Amino acid sequence: MNSFANDETHSRTEAAEDYRADRMFLGAAIEPLGLPRAAADRVRFEGPDSLPSAFAVTAFASAAIGAAALAVSELVAAVADAPPVTVDRRLASLWFGMSIKPVAWTLPSPWDPIAGDYPAADGWIRLHTNAPRHRRAALHVLNCTPERSIVAEAVKPWSAEALETAVVEAGGCAAAMRTVAEWGAHPQGRAVFAEPLIAMEKVGAAPSGWRPMAARPLAGVKVLDLTRVLAGPVATRFLAGYGADVLRIDPPDWDEPAIEPEVTLGKRCARLDLRQPPDRARFERLISEADLFIHGYRPEALGALGYGEGIRRALNPSLVDVRLDAYGWSGPWRNRRGFDSLIQMSTGIAAAGRAWRGADKPVSLPVPALDHATGYFMAAAAVCGLALRLSKGQAISASLSLARTAALLMGTPRQGIEPKALTPADADYSADIEVTDWGAAHRALPPVRVAGAPMGWTRPASRLGLAPAAWGA
Repeated sequence: MNSFANDETHSRTEAAEDYRADRMFLGAAIEPLGLPRAAADRVRFEGPDSLPSAFAVTAFASAAIGAAALAVSELVAAVADAPPVTVDRRLASLWFGMSIKPVAWTLPSPWDPIAGDYPAADGWIRLHTNAPRHRRAALHVLNCTPERSIVAEAVKPWSAEALETAVVEAGGCAAAMRTVAEWGAHPQGRAVFAEPLIAMEKVGAAPSGWRPMAARPLAGVKVLDLTRVLAGPVATRFLAGYGADVLRIDPPDWDEPAIEPEVTLGKRCARLDLRQPPDRARFERLISEADLFIHGYRPEALGALGYGEGIRRALNPSLVDVRLDAYGWSGPWRNRRGFDSLIQMSTGIAAAGRAWRGADKPVSLPVPALDHATGYFMAAAAVCGLALRLSKGQAISASLSLARTAALLMGTPRQGIEPKALTPADADYSADIEVTDWGAAHRALPPVRVAGAPMGWTRPASRLGLAPAAWGA
């Protein structure tokens, strides 16, 4: 590992603490994956950068990416010597933000104008209004027009928890700011802390003729991607980087223009309406032929569409099934909609950031670290599932949640200083031009190296819905 002695934001002692955090996070991730503890010795962390936060976000980012890459290394070990893994801490931090740098065009803001934090009568609440239906729900409860100053006045008389409950019951998304202690005492907090970081369940025999190639470990793997903002798309982007054929499926009315250039890298993106019989038949053919199914629906949502786990397993007994939820898979909020920024409010991360900085309002993480880390943990689970299917003929189902990932981050010592903000430099990006559907762009250099198996993507970022819903099309 590089010394931090010359970095003005770190002393040697602080560097050693960051190194221990890298290792601690990595160890916590590989244990539920079933990877041997000694495998972590193959991972090396390089670089001095540390994102400004109350928490060790750079170490978290580096370890999450390292865990996914280590899973790839273990998969390669089925056909060759297990290669070493090197994580660049600076690039890991960058990829937890935005990896794309447009040339002569700009990305739209990811936030709706009224989304954000508001002071209530007894604390703070965050309204998440990016989706039109969530915006309508919040405005209906507040009985006001969609102007930020008017929304702020409408929020003030409310108790934060009462408004949270009302917005959620109306079909919207909101989160009152709680402290770490309050979340620990909350029924959902207790439920989440009792869950594993990655729940891996072996579900039966699943023979497969597929075998990895050392230089392109996931070539020939078919990934059916039913995920949206943001963790799931990060997972499948990683899988595409090692050769997987990723087919993303969205409903006819869904778009996420602010992040499509970021997360569709390496994928083909199609649309299906699972309420229509012809599209259902096509979806069932796709799932029957897939190796991996990655999805981010709430616990009962796919079942309501007629595609619960039993049906999926009947369609494809060898399927490696990886699923994501926001608030966890048990507890009273297991079906609650949620996003990274809301989880930070609920779990105490934003309150801890406020105390750390001495601010008078919530202070969130500098990047959506819960989304990104969970995405890489999902990718690791998927690759480990492939390895288990290959070695023992067993299929797996894996379950992860943003709230449980938050618990891992919160379980480390807080940072005692505020490092400088990470400023991207030209050297962080490939000189090659990526010709996206929006225009030319540069992509950040890969944040990790698996020796002999370089990460790279054969398809540029593309708009949703432009590809046919078929493999290899």
